[in-house]
Amino acid sequence: MIELNTAWEFGSALGLGVLIGLERQRTLGELQSFAGVRTFSLVALFGSVSVYASEQSGLPWLLGLIFVSVMGVVITAYQATCRKGEIGATTEISLLVTFFVGCICAWGEVGIAGAITVVSMLLLSLKGWLHDLAKRIEPSDVEATLKFAIITLIVLPLVPNTNFGPEGLEVINPYKTWLMVVLIAGLNFVGYILVKVLGREHGFGLTGLLGGLVSSTAVTLGFAQRSRVEPNLTPVLALSILLAWTVMYFRVVVEVGVVNFSLAKNLTLGMLLMGIVSLAICLLLWRKGRSKETAEVESGHNPFELGDAIKFGGLFAVVIFIASAAQVYFGDTGLYVAGALAGLTDVDAIALSMANLAQQNPDSSTAAARTIVIAVISNTMVKCGMAIWLGAPSMRRMMIPITAVLALSGVGAAYLVG
Repeated sequence: MIELNTAWEFGSALGLGVLIGLERQRTLGELQSFAGVRTFSLVALFGSVSVYASEQSGLPWLLGLIFVSVMGVVITAYQATCRKGEIGATTEISLLVTFFVGCICAWGEVGIAGAITVVSMLLLSLKGWLHDLAKRIEPSDVEATLKFAIITLIVLPLVPNTNFGPEGLEVINPYKTWLMVVLIAGLNFVGYILVKVLGREHGFGLTGLLGGLVSSTAVTLGFAQRSRVEPNLTPVLALSILLAWTVMYFRVVVEVGVVNFSLAKNLTLGMLLMGIVSLAICLLLWRKGRSKETAEVESGHNPFELGDAIKFGGLFAVVIFIASAAQVYFGDTGLYVAGALAGLTDVDAIALSMANLAQQNPDSSTAAARTIVIAVISNTMVKCGMAIWLGAPSMRRMMIPITAVLALSGVGAAYLVG
């Protein structure tokens, strides 16, 4: 009798083949594709049977021979579709993937086969979305990303992983510095791609959220200036600005967690407090001033531009050196001052600097977490100043009390991370 485990592997292969086949037949229709749900099901099962036959017969080359025969069928089908003027090979490649899904099931890795099936179905079903994305990606984006990939994947392994600096302050590590650049560029790239995919024009709420992923400072500047032209929209403009700020509170925890998970746990409660307070104010503003008008959010430069990456790397190195020196010579107070000053221009650099500092010296985790909170408060105050200076009087009247409440929540956050 066939073993239960073998039956499970064969059944899994058949089921996964059915799923892929259903997606293909739903998308193309039975008459437009050479392979439908039945063909995909049988090919997946054929893959499992081929592995089983190869192992039972003791002829490992048999699997390769069977795969070549499957390739022959696929190539013949592709030639037939090409003669009809259709040059796409998605269904043909999907069939080969399905064959290997069946093989993987027979090798006992049903979980991996399932994951491959889900990813394949996702890629197949997102055809329109992916094509739209390809149209919105510019050649300069591809070039910048390629350059960054070369520098990261080829040059990074050659960068010295050694600390430099004067005695007692050997904190400048070229390798770790560039890793931090990769991290921030990757996070920024998520926002960049979202704007490219979703488009530039949205309602104020979504514009604020997307803008916060790209640059909360740019959102503050743009909407504060717009409030002078359209003061009646001040409530929704303030909502967008505040949503962009809120993204920063949660983003800080994510980027710190990638480098130092322990510090991120200490930081979470404080940032969650600021985030909840900010979201509560957003809800009040949303109820106060709903608008059907739209705004545009700029995607900004490709975060993988080498110039921007080098600038951030230099900023990170300077910040971590100053912060370390401040702690050595002035204790935690000096660290807090450094955080407040760094937050005037950038939160990412000081957040990652503190993550690295706490990783090297776990005893400084509390001071590092408080420094990040202070930097966030400082950065929020600066953006409030921009909104007050550039915005309409009505914007000024709204942002001052909002920022005061956020600053008070920041004090509570600094206490919670202690």
